[in-house]
Amino acid sequence: MSRLDPRKLHVRYLPGADPCGPLLSRCYTLTHSDATGDLFLTIGPDYDRAQIAGWYTRLMRDEVLADWQVVQDAPTLHLYCHVSGGFTFGSAAMRDAIFRRELPLVLEAFRYGDSALFARRPKLDQAVVLVHFHARQKRRDRVESWGKMADYAADPVCVERVS
Repeated sequence: MSRLDPRKLHVRYLPGADPCGPLLSRCYTLTHSDATGDLFLTIGPDYDRAQIAGWYTRLMRDEVLADWQVVQDAPTLHLYCHVSGGFTFGSAAMRDAIFRRELPLVLEAFRYGDSALFARRPKLDQAVVLVHFHARQKRRDRVESWGKMADYAADPVCVERVS
């Protein structure tokens, strides 16, 4: 069941990326507003450093970054979550639980927000999703498979595209 509210997803493309490609060197930067629940997805050839440079975002470190890589001749989506290390808000256990709870929504946002790319390249729905949890504690610092992108296809509804 989809949790994504497309009206709260705001998608922006950086120069060097557009709705149809390119796939390699395609990066996602996802942040959110705690006040409104809005999601802000930037798609570009690199992460949107300006989007994660604000003091609040640097304190919370709850952004999710992702990029496409080719592994064994197949596209794979790699996500990166900062669980602990450095100055962050909340315990590693709490942050780990929050990331795990919200990752299905994050993946729906990536899949829905970049739906033109998936429409043009339907085989991307079979891409494996690998989540890199970065943490100081060895038991929380790991890489996990989170299924395939098809598992996160949200119901088709219009999404507002912000340029």
